[in-house]
Amino acid sequence: MNLAPGHSKFKAARLTLTVTLVAAASLLVACGGEKKKGATQVAAKVNKEEISVHQINFVLQRTPNLRPEQAPEASKRILEGLIDQELAVQQATEQKLDRDPNVVMAVEAAKRDILARAYTDKIAASVAKPTDAEVADYYAKHPGLFSQRRIYTLQEFGVEADEAQKAALQTKLQGVTSAAQAAAALTAANAKFASREVTQSPENLPLGVVDKLAALNVGQFLVNPAPKGFGLVFVNAVKPAPVTQEQAKQAIENFLINDRKRVAVQDNMKHLRQEAKVEYMGQFTGPAAAASAAAEAPKPAGPAASGLDASSLQKGLSGLK
Repeated sequence: MNLAPGHSKFKAARLTLTVTLVAAASLLVACGGEKKKGATQVAAKVNKEEISVHQINFVLQRTPNLRPEQAPEASKRILEGLIDQELAVQQATEQKLDRDPNVVMAVEAAKRDILARAYTDKIAASVAKPTDAEVADYYAKHPGLFSQRRIYTLQEFGVEADEAQKAALQTKLQGVTSAAQAAAALTAANAKFASREVTQSPENLPLGVVDKLAALNVGQFLVNPAPKGFGLVFVNAVKPAPVTQEQAKQAIENFLINDRKRVAVQDNMKHLRQEAKVEYMGQFTGPAAAASAAAEAPKPAGPAASGLDASSLQKGLSGLK
């Protein structure tokens, strides 16, 4: 049995039905537009094994950012990759590598991962699309991201300090009104620090930071805790860049539906755990071991940065350029 292709060049999101149809047509129609007699779903034979159009389409549908006109050429590249893959599979089978314990374990792990993802994808697909009222509510509650959006030029400092040094250094920084003054104060105190200037839009920042920056003027700064010291974020310059609700609509919808999917999957797994009988064995036996295992278990990832997809927002902003 042929394995589903997994070449790194062809992973990721689904494509439209148009792309699939174009790919299929390119393999079923002869050069010059003449139809093949007895059109087949077989794209190639490798020794006695067949590679089908369906296998090509499976990879093609997971190729990101592929335009319909690129499908025929992409299909040819995919087919060549599948031929190489099939040759390797045949050799692996002939050498009985499919019976190797590590290979068997890897195949089983891949199968479990695919099934688990299929289940969580099904749960995520059941969530409702946000209404216009919900989009408007989110827009109104986050002026720093939208109606009062600003592009920030920031000077970031990473300062090394122990607990005693933190308090002393932060006292010296009180009253400074520019990044240059902060650098001078840190240098005078023989503090170890690194500094860089960056330009950031609010959708690329954590939401809590956006709200704090929105309250600052040029020359003011934030102090952020760090494991081996602290960070400073100076506002060097700001440029107003407001976004209308219509421009932000797609980005807000994407965020809200993705967040709903995350919560739906998380709640479902919590319910399944409550209904299931889970017994910890061996070294994981006992309340302390179980608590430790639960603490170290991977948690569903929360929204990155503000939670907004910056690329979606930029599409809405295209009218500003």
